[in-house]
Amino acid sequence: MVLNPERDDLCLGIIGAGTMGRGIAQIAATAGITVLLYDSNLRSSAAAFEFIRAMLERAVAKGRMSTNDVASALARIHCINELAGMKSCHIVIEAILEDIAAKHALFTTLESLVSPETILATNTSSLSVTAIAASCKHPERVAGMHFFNPVPLMKLVEIIEGIRTSPDISATLAALGRRLGREPVQLQDTPGFLVNQVGRGFTVEATHIIAEGVADFATIDRIMRDAGGFRMGPFELMDLTGLDVTYPASQSIFEQ
Repeated sequence: MVLNPERDDLCLGIIGAGTMGRGIAQIAATAGITVLLYDSNLRSSAAAFEFIRAMLERAVAKGRMSTNDVASALARIHCINELAGMKSCHIVIEAILEDIAAKHALFTTLESLVSPETILATNTSSLSVTAIAASCKHPERVAGMHFFNPVPLMKLVEIIEGIRTSPDISATLAALGRRLGREPVQLQDTPGFLVNQVGRGFTVEATHIIAEGVADFATIDRIMRDAGGFRMGPFELMDLTGLDVTYPASQSIFEQ
């Protein structure tokens, strides 16, 4: 049976309460979706909830949300202490560290806990979705759903089909993306998908310019903004994304 992501009782599981996980939780809760948020570090889940509260209260101060809407959204977010709590979810999105072994272990555990109909999605920015799904008994229900930072502001979401991903799964995740107010683009599983593959030229070439002594960081950023029309320069972008994310993504794309 194909899941309807518009259903009123949709339950979305999110694993990983860092920058991406809390952002996904925020947009899901404000879209009327029940969210189960889990992190192996329980303090991270609590901190994520308080961060979301602060962001929504800021929206109230700016006149973008009502206090009732904020209360309703926060009531939809449930921080759970055990991964087994994901068994009631219709869709689970993984947003843990970019480590293939960690993702294999997580997806293997998830398959033993959730319903056979539960969709499993990875928010990986550069790892192969096919490789992640290889640890699963049912790789056809695994797909990529790659959001961008900061999630509440970035409208694009990449939906990535692994070699074994069912077309129904990717179509359902695209529909979920639209319910979340995102613009989904459906892609095949290639290194870096679309945005990160293109983005490597933007950031990696900028580091080569620095290495060659052509210009300094600030000048490169300014030229790319003023002459190139980019909203941010490559080094500003890397500062926002974090080198702990940018470097592994670049390395993964190079290795693939």
